Amino acid sequence: MPPDSMRGLASILNTPPEPVPRVHPGATPIRVLLAEDDRELRRLLATALRRDGYEVLEAHDAKHLLELMGEALVSGNGAPVDVVVSDIRMPGASGLDLLAGLRRDDWTTPVVLITAFGDPETHAEAYRLGADAVLDKPLDVDDLRIVVQTLVSMRG
Repeated sequence: MPPDSMRGLASILNTPPEPVPRVHPGATPIRVLLAEDDRELRRLLATALRRDGYEVLEAHDAKHLLELMGEALVSGNGAPVDVVVSDIRMPGASGLDLLAGLRRDDWTTPVVLITAFGDPETHAEAYRLGADAVLDKPLDVDDLRIVVQTLVSMRG
């Protein structure tokens, strides 16, 4: 391959993906509740979502997520959160258990599940329970950003 072609290919490969549209300044912040037991991954995802303008509540497991949802509901204006992002396998209850409980209680909040164990059966069960999206680890942060933005825009 000629050197000029290699430079062109390198520039394409090094081009960052298109940014996800940010939440408009001055608008009511959109709240994302993020449950991930891996502290470093949780921080990485929360940082990316905050950069997009979301208010991010961080939970280290499903029990903590439910506590944060309850606190947000008590404190707040309407729905406690706009989107839930949860790992499937966490200490205590799983993300699937959490999703089943939310749907059983008639919560319509969009739920994105993430998993390192993304076999077809897990995906099928997640969608059967009402997941809006299921993303496999290793997770592409931009994929999560796009999914969250899409879910937020669909809610109006």
